[in-house]
Amino acid sequence: MADAAVHPAQPEDIADIARIQQETWLTAYAELLPPTVLAGLDSADTEAAWLAALQDGVARLFVATEGAWTVGFCSAGRAPETEIAGPDGELPEDAATVALIGTLLVEPRWGRRGHGGRLLATAAIGLRAEGATRGITWVPEADKASLAFYARIGWLPDGIARTLDAGGQPLRELRLSGTLDLVFTEDREG
Repeated sequence: MADAAVHPAQPEDIADIARIQQETWLTAYAELLPPTVLAGLDSADTEAAWLAALQDGVARLFVATEGAWTVGFCSAGRAPETEIAGPDGELPEDAATVALIGTLLVEPRWGRRGHGGRLLATAAIGLRAEGATRGITWVPEADKASLAFYARIGWLPDGIARTLDAGGQPLRELRLSGTLDLVFTEDREG
């Protein structure tokens, strides 16, 4: 494998971030999202959204590279209360120190080479430095590959689920939770 690395995203990374999101959704999520949603993906809109995310600083963006190629990205930051509340709206005792992994995508052709693990580990280091103690993320219930990736690092469903409207089709997601003191097993693909 060529040199693999992770670095904080810069404005010049935004086009690759948008490309990776679109390629991943078209490839890995073709079974999860309706064709109308996939057909409606717009590169310019996606780039504008990620550039705004980078500039507003609410979440941090990281990109993974292998050699000269940008192969994945991750967004991470403090979890909004709406993301961490229980079904009754109650917040957990550690609400102030919960982080959200908003997106973690590795282009499928670059998968199973450790890029997802490097992205998540880099994000976790930064989140811990900012005082976060635990992380959450939302994963489509039918996305077995992502569920398995997170399970390998001990991030498991915490009993909370939500259903989103994906172009008129329900998309059920599970909330996963785990420590930011990540310990990857020998089989740390991602």
